[in-house]
Amino acid sequence: MLEQLKANDFRANLDLVRHGLVTLTRGNVSSINADRDRVVIKPSGIGYDRMTPELMVVVDLQGNVVEGELRPSCDTPAHLALYRRFNEVGGVTHTHSPWATVFAQARREIPCLGTTHADHFHGPVPVTRPLTQQEVETDYEANTGLAVVERLAEMSPLEMPAALVAGHAPFTWGKNAADAVVNAVALEAVAKMAITTLTLRGDAPQLEPYVLKKHYQRKHGPDAYYGQK
Repeated sequence: MLEQLKANDFRANLDLVRHGLVTLTRGNVSSINADRDRVVIKPSGIGYDRMTPELMVVVDLQGNVVEGELRPSCDTPAHLALYRRFNEVGGVTHTHSPWATVFAQARREIPCLGTTHADHFHGPVPVTRPLTQQEVETDYEANTGLAVVERLAEMSPLEMPAALVAGHAPFTWGKNAADAVVNAVALEAVAKMAITTLTLRGDAPQLEPYVLKKHYQRKHGPDAYYGQK
């Protein structure tokens, strides 16, 4: 099972590159197994052109390496915070994709201005509070993940599968690694659309709530009819 998880996670990491979401090595995807006691993630600082499924690193939920010769991504503690809190989450992605990162650096949520956004995210994409100096100096990556968990306290992680870390960059997640990557692609697209829309019209209204609900529910709701059964 872990070998299959490694293969799937390896492909998901390469998909980040294919979709243009990675600058240098700044990006990673992780996956958790069905027993929720092992996480696969890319090795730290390894170029995507050098990666193979065999180089993927396996850690437990405390971050201890249980399989692999390389160090896991330095963002691993942030991923683990999400897995420990949300049983619905099976894959996590972190990128520094430019348009979404612009919102993170501006410390602004991404408003839901249209139906493309509503198809993927049930409302504005939230931004976390800034980390304190103590949080940065003591356990930066873990506290980054905890800030995301804290921001999502009143939300469903599958209805809002993304968050912007203030001054940093976005995280997305989903039922598995491939799903997390899809949400990262969608996030970058709606961030670009939002910035362009606000440039054209600074007072652009947010999408009407009933349209937001319709678009989200027709794709993700209990009676969804988008796509094939």
